[in-house]
Amino acid sequence: MANVTMEMEFFLMEFAHTKELQVLHILLFLLIYLVTVMENLLIIVLVTLDQYLHTPMYFFLKNLSFFDLCLISIIVPKSILTSLTNKNTISLPGCVLQVFLVIHFADAEVFILTAMSYDRYVAICHPLHYEAVMGRGVCLRMAAASWFLGGSFGSLYSAGIFSLSFCGSRNLPQFFCDVPSLLKMSCSKSHITIDVSVAIGIFYGFFCLVAIFFSYICIFNTVLSIPSFQGRSKAFSTCLPHLTVGTTFLLTGAIAYLKPVPLSPSLLDLLLSALYSVLPPTLNPIIYSLRNKEIKAALKKL
Repeated sequence: MANVTMEMEFFLMEFAHTKELQVLHILLFLLIYLVTVMENLLIIVLVTLDQYLHTPMYFFLKNLSFFDLCLISIIVPKSILTSLTNKNTISLPGCVLQVFLVIHFADAEVFILTAMSYDRYVAICHPLHYEAVMGRGVCLRMAAASWFLGGSFGSLYSAGIFSLSFCGSRNLPQFFCDVPSLLKMSCSKSHITIDVSVAIGIFYGFFCLVAIFFSYICIFNTVLSIPSFQGRSKAFSTCLPHLTVGTTFLLTGAIAYLKPVPLSPSLLDLLLSALYSVLPPTLNPIIYSLRNKEIKAALKKL
């Protein structure tokens, strides 16, 4: 059974069965991918080259851009290739590797988003202590923690998938390998490793969401005490998009993992998957960086 399982291939779900819709899917995903790669690479280059951007906030932004770039590169090119070649198969080891990488970079991104909210909390609520609190060592430790946590969760989930047996249908109801779809396909009666991993993942996501909300509640309380309307408006216009993107990423990911997996997913299910896997890497550079005056100034210099 183990040998049969290891040699197994899964069939990823196709977005469309007609040639016209396949072409539309390829063009749309290719456009999204190219835009995302360009945005995130630009931010990484700008923050690396411009000395004025060597601050904690931009350090975290550079890490976020790298995670976004990796996350979308794991999912979208494979989906485009599937439509181009009409070969929608993926081996079990390839599927497990995709699960590991998606979980690794998604969970690392969640921690970086939490670190960014804490950075803004210290900067706005305790500006006099900012340099002492957010020193270089603290930023490096936070970045290292994001890699460690992402790798730990990725290893847990992928080890859990390897422990399952697959002897039924091989049609995954998803356009990439994710844990809920693989659990749906499994004929193993016991899912202890995966169940424990999902429970830990839910607690981790909930903790990060609470931390982000708490940081922004404190930020908004401080901002409301600013006498200048222009100052309040500027702070709100910066913080609200950050909060919206972070919570959307966390909540859509939680819903996608907790809701029952249908045998034949609807368009709504696919959109929900895209919301936490494809859309955030595209929107994050716009929301967090490219609207920023300092980033625009660095771009003009370059």
